[in-house]
Amino acid sequence: MTLATRSRPTLVRQVIDQLREQVASGDWPVGSRIPTEPQLVEALGVGRNTVREAVRALVHAGVLECRQGSGTYVISADEMTGVVSRRLAGAQAAEAVEVRRAFEVEAARLAAMRRTEQDMAALDGALADREAAWRSGRVDDFVEADAVLHTAIVAAAHNSMLAELYASFGAAMLRASIATYVGDELRPEHRVDHNRLVDAIRAGDPARAAAEAGAFLEV
Repeated sequence: MTLATRSRPTLVRQVIDQLREQVASGDWPVGSRIPTEPQLVEALGVGRNTVREAVRALVHAGVLECRQGSGTYVISADEMTGVVSRRLAGAQAAEAVEVRRAFEVEAARLAAMRRTEQDMAALDGALADREAAWRSGRVDDFVEADAVLHTAIVAAAHNSMLAELYASFGAAMLRASIATYVGDELRPEHRVDHNRLVDAIRAGDPARAAAEAGAFLEV
């Protein structure tokens, strides 16, 4: 049975899934403009109303955004990120830091208990990249490298739900949080040494890892 012969609710749901897959696969990366409505109608073999309903659903979910006179753009990689982005948009900075602290302290504790040799190799590489980015003096490079290190720590916790939630939070807030802290210039007084954090994870010391992870996120 072709798409066009399915019942309308089923057809709309299937089109939503197909559009979502384009985003999830990276074919439509965040920030990109999706094909026009006529192009989607032709590509999917469905009617305009079906495409409009599917796009409207993903706009409501926070994955797409319609911009008058410009088109429809991808603004987040999944619905969770969209929901988190909307919630954090109105949050106080202190609240966002508290949420980040809750994620990262527990991730560090779990990572110290569950890290593998591959995890440590990834952490050592991310830490080295972070140090190099700091020495370069380029704020954008440092923000990205710092975010990658924290994401690697979460990955080393080997908790898929934690990783998924943190990815959504990270896409919405992590880099903004780091950038706000360091400001527009990398100053010595803002440098945070993560060597002790990585060493605690390597040593398999969950209490010390958690303490190190939380120490620089006090509010």
